[in-house]
Amino acid sequence: MATAKRTKGNRPRANRLVWIGAAVVVLLALWAAFGTAAMGYSHAATAYSARVACSCRFVAGRGLDDCAKDKIAGMELVTLSEDEAAKSVTARLLVVSDTATMKPGYGCVLDPWDDR
Repeated sequence: MATAKRTKGNRPRANRLVWIGAAVVVLLALWAAFGTAAMGYSHAATAYSARVACSCRFVAGRGLDDCAKDKIAGMELVTLSEDEAAKSVTARLLVVSDTATMKPGYGCVLDPWDDR
């Protein structure tokens, strides 16, 4: 009888582990299927946002908070920060970031990308 109680007591824990394992497998499958595309879209979003916000801030002379209002639909998760001394704006989306810097005679240009 004591053995039966112990088995019943372990079932919720075993069920939890099965669900956690299944969730991990599903997340890995989703990453394998969509991870490359998601990272590409993230880099496009941060590069676009950094360049546009840099131009808004350092060419048009508007404040960064005002420039953030110019983000297009779907870019709500992209955050912007500026470095006044370097005249640059960095855009971040989760683990992806890109920086655009004001270059005299060229306007705002993206900093070189590392191999992606």
